[in-house]
Amino acid sequence: MRVLVTGAAGHLGRYVLGELAARGHRLVAVDQVPVDDARVDRVHTGDLRDPDVVRAAMDDVHAVVHLAAIPHPISDDDSALFAANCLTAHRVLDEAGRAGVPRVVATSSLAAVGLAWAPRPLSPRYLPLDEQHPVLVEDPYGLSKLVLEEIAHATHRRWGTDVVSLRMPFTGTSTRLKGHFADVAADPGEHRGGLWGWLDTRDAATVIRHALTAKLTGSHVINVAAPDTSAPQQTADLLDRYFPGVPVLAELPGRTSLFDSTACARLLGCAPLRGRRM
Repeated sequence: MRVLVTGAAGHLGRYVLGELAARGHRLVAVDQVPVDDARVDRVHTGDLRDPDVVRAAMDDVHAVVHLAAIPHPISDDDSALFAANCLTAHRVLDEAGRAGVPRVVATSSLAAVGLAWAPRPLSPRYLPLDEQHPVLVEDPYGLSKLVLEEIAHATHRRWGTDVVSLRMPFTGTSTRLKGHFADVAADPGEHRGGLWGWLDTRDAATVIRHALTAKLTGSHVINVAAPDTSAPQQTADLLDRYFPGVPVLAELPGRTSLFDSTACARLLGCAPLRGRRM
């Protein structure tokens, strides 16, 4: 396939380009900064809020991987952050629909539930947290990701485009990941809202590749997280300290993740494999 990757110059984008190129896919890249990568057939540089940039990038592609977004909640202007992420998502997905692109894979976030960046401490209604968990979101970043998922549903209803929205936690590898683990170990409570979820970037890229070709139709929201937590403590100890009284609906031995990713394996035929000890 010829696959358009938005946000191709970013941390995840570089891994996605490598994953798709290794499987023989032809690549089109778009980002605000130039993408200098020999694996890419065509590069577009510009702001995805510009319809001309998006339409040019969408020309003659068979699938889209939408990664481009402000990737964190840190902003001097919450409304601008929200507006940028939502407009970018709508521009890309709507233009994909108009162009007749049959499949879009979009990176959402587990922040869409509302726990990770909540302005006040919140607790989940139950654990492990699955895709049916009630939405508690109040912060603009998490809300922008929830809107992305609704844009995906609307895109399928309007244009028939099949969309997979992947809810991911903190994603990293190598030095970036080691630094994150060190931060969590130093203060697990600071990462309470994210439920100590994490994902190796290599696994994220593999899941995205599977989502491009999985035999499914419709618009799907799917959790994607590593099989264990980022904290050094046992999961039961984390629950006792930070979430006492929250109903636990499954066995969570050792350092098992608090996110239910079973739908990833069921719908996409793969699941993240790398844990802390791998």
